[in-house]
Amino acid sequence: MSPASSHALKHPPVTAPSEPAGAPSDFPELGVAIDRARRRGRGAQSNASGRFEAEARVAFDDGWQSLDELPPFKTTVAVDTSRKVITRNDSPDIGFDRSINPYRGCEHGCVYCFARPTHAYLGLSPGLDFESKLFAKPDAPLLLEKELAAPGYEPRMIAIGTNTDPYQPIERERKIMRGILEVLEGAGHPVGIVTKSALVLRDIDILQRMAKRNLAKVAISVTSLDPKLARTMEPRASTPPKRLEALKQLSEAGIPTTVMVAPVIPALNDSEIERILDAAAHAGVKEAAYVLLRLPLEVRDLFREWLMANYPDRYRHVFTLIRDMRGGRDYDAKWGERMKGTGPMAWTIGRRFEIACDRLGLNKRRSKLTTDHFARPKRNGDQLSLF
Repeated sequence: MSPASSHALKHPPVTAPSEPAGAPSDFPELGVAIDRARRRGRGAQSNASGRFEAEARVAFDDGWQSLDELPPFKTTVAVDTSRKVITRNDSPDIGFDRSINPYRGCEHGCVYCFARPTHAYLGLSPGLDFESKLFAKPDAPLLLEKELAAPGYEPRMIAIGTNTDPYQPIERERKIMRGILEVLEGAGHPVGIVTKSALVLRDIDILQRMAKRNLAKVAISVTSLDPKLARTMEPRASTPPKRLEALKQLSEAGIPTTVMVAPVIPALNDSEIERILDAAAHAGVKEAAYVLLRLPLEVRDLFREWLMANYPDRYRHVFTLIRDMRGGRDYDAKWGERMKGTGPMAWTIGRRFEIACDRLGLNKRRSKLTTDHFARPKRNGDQLSLF
């Protein structure tokens, strides 16, 4: 961006009021909003600098129509040169201790994505940069094979898709996820996948073979059955009917499937909980889970912008309910509460979910993956066995 079309600030301009407001003038972050034509097909409204940057750049019209010269945001893909691909965690409220993310950033553009703040570590914006400046890990299959072959490696389920979607649009050409599955199948290693994309059906052949040995399961997130809301909130993810059809085909192939009603957003999509579960059950799904909307760090401001731009009449109500479920705050990251929230509204959502699952026969049995088939991949130079 030329000096004539931007100016530098010492601190990012995004600051949120302590209480919900009702007019666009109350939103300082709208000063960094990007023109609709430039961000067409994207989820975020703005592209504020990351919180670790020394300066923040804000586009403004200097009287010479300089903003008209700026091109639309196009997806670019750079190579991630990480030397390891398995990420470890010790979070006490999630069911896995290791995961793989084939990509950084996600073109699906889900405005509520809790992974957006990770782009700030790369010197990029959690806003439009997160969904347009992507990083791929083409060496992920080779790195994975090397890590699985390490003498001290102990197998446990690897989760994929817990941060960014492994089946986002660029996977269609890159096929990194398919390479990862081929390595896991060869090693007899269990994997759990979470996605919003029907592209997962491309790998149904591998997943079906792995499922026969209790090595694979797939969860698909269905946030809404309303096509307009889904497209506005998740602009480049698969449509709700395609996600349900993917669940149906995976289930028919004998692959354990889970529907994720995630995130649940009060006064926006919480009324659809029962309908989503009913549609998934009719598609053959046997398990279900839900997660309450999470608004860590920059996600809070990005979601506020999006809400004011698309559903301004609901803004005050949505944030009042969010704070009722987060101890009076926009977000509470406390272990054990961050996924479900607290208070009467959170309890009501949880109870509605449980009653619907009981009625539909969901979660009667939980699929369990096994490590019994694990065989450490052979490393170059390993001596072959005589027997």
